[in-house]
Amino acid sequence: MKIKIIENIKTIFYALIIALIIRSLLFQPFYIPSSSMEPNLLIGDRIFVSKYSYGYSRHSFPFSPGLFNKRIFSKSPNRGDIVVFKTPADNRTDYIKRLIALPNETFQIIDGDLFLNDEKIERKEINIGRDINCGNENLDFVAYEETLPNGKSYIAVYRKNGTLLNTDKFIVPNDHYFFMGDNRDCSKDSRFLLSVGYVNVNNLVGKAQVIFFSNDIKKGMFIKFWKWKNSLRLERFFKKIK
Repeated sequence: MKIKIIENIKTIFYALIIALIIRSLLFQPFYIPSSSMEPNLLIGDRIFVSKYSYGYSRHSFPFSPGLFNKRIFSKSPNRGDIVVFKTPADNRTDYIKRLIALPNETFQIIDGDLFLNDEKIERKEINIGRDINCGNENLDFVAYEETLPNGKSYIAVYRKNGTLLNTDKFIVPNDHYFFMGDNRDCSKDSRFLLSVGYVNVNNLVGKAQVIFFSNDIKKGMFIKFWKWKNSLRLERFFKKIK
């Protein structure tokens, strides 16, 4: 009996080590808790984030241990990537946003249009055929397909009334990035310098790759299996994130 207990402990220990390696070096699951990335990511989506896409920093590991101060095996993210990062305010909270501007670039909103390095970002109004929320509020919105200079396209939504029409010019520092939520008027992001601002390269956690599970919590929590017929978003299972 004693030998069996020891073997079971060893099995659990090895399983935990393997899980830790996978989580730290390969893929980490995340839950989407807010509507800041609608319509592309919804509350209740569970996603896999690749940890190797941009190399590794101390934030690649649980509890962000001070193992090293810079990234190792560093790779530059691409404009338009959806990225998980630690907020500069506390170096602890995970945010997920879309990368808009790279180091040493400029970004500005003028009369509602987006300008990257003084060039207007191309966009066309589209009908997405779904509601957009901000918390419990159902937004009156307009949706655009925006295309960045590298050809990356995505859907972004704006309030019809009350959207941010003008900003100062943001100048992204070296080794930093500028992020925005796709639900533009329901997102705390790099436009808010005191709470988020520019994100240091060392704060990048990984790239959002795929939705592996999705549950509409308004129609039933996951543990309420008798409501799965209405709450599970089967069409989002294993959906590639763009």
